Amino acid sequence: MAGHSVTVGSVELVSVSDGFPIRSPLMPFPDTSLEQWREFPGMVDDNDQVSSRYGSLVVRSGGKLILIDTGLQAADGILLEDLKNKGVNREEIDLVVFTHLHPDHVGWNLVGGKPTFPKARYLVPQKDWDYWTDPIVMQNAEHIPSQVLPLQDLNILDLFDEDEYRITDELTTVHTPGHTPGHISIIVSSAGERAYILGDVAHNIAQAHYTDWSPIFDSDPDLARVTRHEVLDMLEAEGTLVSAGHFPDPGFGRFIRASGRRQWQGI
Repeated sequence: MAGHSVTVGSVELVSVSDGFPIRSPLMPFPDTSLEQWREFPGMVDDNDQVSSRYGSLVVRSGGKLILIDTGLQAADGILLEDLKNKGVNREEIDLVVFTHLHPDHVGWNLVGGKPTFPKARYLVPQKDWDYWTDPIVMQNAEHIPSQVLPLQDLNILDLFDEDEYRITDELTTVHTPGHTPGHISIIVSSAGERAYILGDVAHNIAQAHYTDWSPIFDSDPDLARVTRHEVLDMLEAEGTLVSAGHFPDPGFGRFIRASGRRQWQGI
């Protein structure tokens, strides 16, 4: 598990993944060019494809075992295997917290209609719940009735206000809207140390420099752009350790300034 675990004060963060999709960068970012993507060494392969990651995060804090987001559960999904390989017993997870309710973040909520994490309460941002459970929105969001609504029927779902909700004494949510209406990030603060769980404020390390780029997955691209600038500016200025679910494995690093550009520096 070397490199997949970091500590922030007394908090442990363990990076886990549900898969590593490969696709053209122009699919999520159609307003960009391959020439721009080729500015980043090693980003684009010989077939003009880029690799991404369906990342989740295990957090040990305040005596709680917490899973942030639950992957996609595609046919080749590996989250449950990856949890096991990294010493995490899914039956011991106390809380599942969602940064938002896109399908690649709620996929392993249930298996065969039963909770994949049987001990856990599932925590959902209120504004995302309100948005995604709207009947009109759900017409094009089949993952909501299959993987989210049953949590309420099973009485294991809790809604929370997006800003400054205390998951534990060391984990506090912050509302970072734009990608979805209720999207959250999470501030980790322990023993004088600090980290930031980014969620989908940014999807690719190219956005460190091209921060205006909003992928097609952003529900409000203009708001997402504003949020991304504010958050990345802050993280760069503070030198904060970041966990980013779609960034290259294991997704830990910092935003730094080098060669006149903001860059992602993985650790």
